[in-house]
This record gives sequence, structure tokens and C-alpha cells, in this order.
Amino acid sequence: MNWTEFIVGRARKWIIKQLTLGEFDSHLHVWRKAVVMACKIAVLAYCINLGAHWVMYQFDLLPYTLKAGLIAATVLTPTIAFTVALAVYVVLGFAIYDLSVSRAELEHLSRTDVLSGLANRRAFLEQFDDCTGEKSLMVIDIDRFKVVNDRYGHAVGDEVIVNVADMLSTVFAGRGICARIGGEEFAVFSAELSFAEFAALAEIARTRIAGMLTRVEGGPVSVTISAGITRALPRQKFRETFSRADKALYDAKAGGRNRIVLSYETAPPEAAAFTPEPAARISGD
Repeated sequence: MNWTEFIVGRARKWIIKQLTLGEFDSHLHVWRKAVVMACKIAVLAYCINLGAHWVMYQFDLLPYTLKAGLIAATVLTPTIAFTVALAVYVVLGFAIYDLSVSRAELEHLSRTDVLSGLANRRAFLEQFDDCTGEKSLMVIDIDRFKVVNDRYGHAVGDEVIVNVADMLSTVFAGRGICARIGGEEFAVFSAELSFAEFAALAEIARTRIAGMLTRVEGGPVSVTISAGITRALPRQKFRETFSRADKALYDAKAGGRNRIVLSYETAPPEAAAFTPEPAARISGD
């Protein structure tokens, strides 16, 4: 590559970089970027115009005097170039902004459970597997939820799901990731809390949910939850961790519901407060 090709290539990359719109976070950002880009284009067009006049003057091709041409170029070129460039960049900028907003909304919807507002199963699994440190996982099921649907209707069942989701979000706010991973099944994981702290918050959530009342026409409806909690060692994935938590959830159901069962492969020191055995049960009875 010779120096001419090198200089032309660098100039081309610089011009493309200067004139690239990029991403926008607001309509005001679009206008600011469009004004800056229009100014750059006006300056570039003016320089090209001056260069063209100089070349034509050298070859005696100007149909008018050089002075008249430079005056016209100075008055008209920046004004026209700025106006046209501003209009084009604003239109393109708004289009790019609207597309980015739509894409962000679609991405959010694809990762969010529409009813509860929590993360959906896909988003939860991705976040869990992306977290390579030690973490705690809780799998939750609303007890006898089919009875609620059959007795009061699916609208009431949906309201119960929303209330349970809100309570989980409140209890674990900023300290855990909550998700709805099935019809009446939820999951929470945290890499910030110790196993004992996580289990303690889980018990708070269980107690508060048991005390909630959903007001309906036939009278207040209350539900309870059963849950299984386990610990994931560093780099353990969701599949193997979920199987242990789900087994603990099954034990909670079999043990009478409205309770939490703890299960862990190697008992951490802080878990000793709950049980000296390989598995612990926090009962709501």
C-alpha cells in the first residue's frame, strides 16, 4: 500500500465516522446529533465547492469571475447543505430512534412474563447460568391453585399470581432475581445473599403471602406457597440446581404444604442454624 492509498483510506474512514448517526436515547439527542452532522456536511460541501472552483479556475473553465463564484459558494453552499442535511438526518434519526425503542420493547417483552411483570423462564435461566459464582435458588409453587381457579375463576387466579409476584419482588427487592417460570410456579435466585439470609427472606415471603387476602365478590381469598431451596456451587448450571430445588419443593408439598424445604449438597456453616441434617424443613404449620 502506497502513501496515497493510505491517506485516502484514512480520510474515508474519518469521513464515515464523522457522518455516522449511531444510536439515540431521546428525540433531543436526535436533534443535537442532526445539527452537528449538518454542520459537518455544510463545511465539507463548502470545502468541496471551493476546491472545485479553484480547479475550474486553473483550467479557465469558470463562466464567471472567481470572486463572484466564491461569493456565491460562500453564501449558498453552507446554507443549502446545512438545511438539506439537517432535514435528512432528523428524519433518519427519528426512524433509527423509533426502531431502537421498538427493539428494546420487544426484547423486554420477550424476557418478561406479561401477567406478573417478573422475568420469564428464558430470561431467568440466562441470568442464572451467566452468574458463575455461588448462589441460592428457590422454586415456589402456589398451593392448591387449581382449586382457586375452579372455585373463583381464572380472573381471580390471575390476580392471585400478580399478588404473589408483587410480594416476592418486595421481599427480594435488589437482593434477588424473581421470575414466573410456569403457571403457578415461581423461582428466585440470589448471588448476593448467604444461604441462611436467602432462606430467611424466603420464610418472610412465605409468611407474608400466607397472610395476604385477595378481595373478590365471594369473599377474601388467601393462598399459601410451598418452596424448595438449594445452593448452587460456582459454575453449576440451572438444570442440575433446579432438579434439587424441585425435589425439595416436592418434599414440601408431601409434608403438608405451606412450608419451605432446604436442600444442599454440602451444608454451609450458616445453614446449621436451620438443621443439623442434610435437609431442613421450615414449616408453616
